[in-house]
Amino acid sequence: MIQIQKANQSNVKGIQKVCSEGYWATYRDIYEKEYIQRVIEEFYNEERILKEVTASDRYWGGYFVAVENGEVLGAGGGGMISETDGELFVLYLDPARRNEGIGTLLLEAITRQQKEEFQAEKQWVSVQKGNQKGIPFYEARGFLYESEQSVYGDEEGEYRSLRYCRFI
Repeated sequence: MIQIQKANQSNVKGIQKVCSEGYWATYRDIYEKEYIQRVIEEFYNEERILKEVTASDRYWGGYFVAVENGEVLGAGGGGMISETDGELFVLYLDPARRNEGIGTLLLEAITRQQKEEFQAEKQWVSVQKGNQKGIPFYEARGFLYESEQSVYGDEEGEYRSLRYCRFI
């Protein structure tokens, strides 16, 4: 049985694995290999994830994980970007476990935290243009396209991110 819980130190390696594998599976046909490696090294290294599971505040609510039989199947997290606006910063699954409702369960936990703990009224997410795993997922959950912007860490401006928003 899959359980959704706030991540702790014992989940660090599982978060690292699922986010790295999920990132590769999502972007291997969109981004250059070097860009993918750079992002994974920056965001999904053990030291950073350990900090992010042991400290949380309104701007980073911490990681939530989907766990089954002790194995992390998915991880996600978000925080507040204004007084009333939350954002989903990260949501990845084990690529072999997509389409089982795990992403929805994680999104619901993060949304609940943003509404109940931080009084969020709106929720934002950025999705890479062309990401046919993410775009349909978010649109099916009520997110509406708002704008397009440059992707974090892309100095040349080659990659574009789509901003989606929903009222929660």
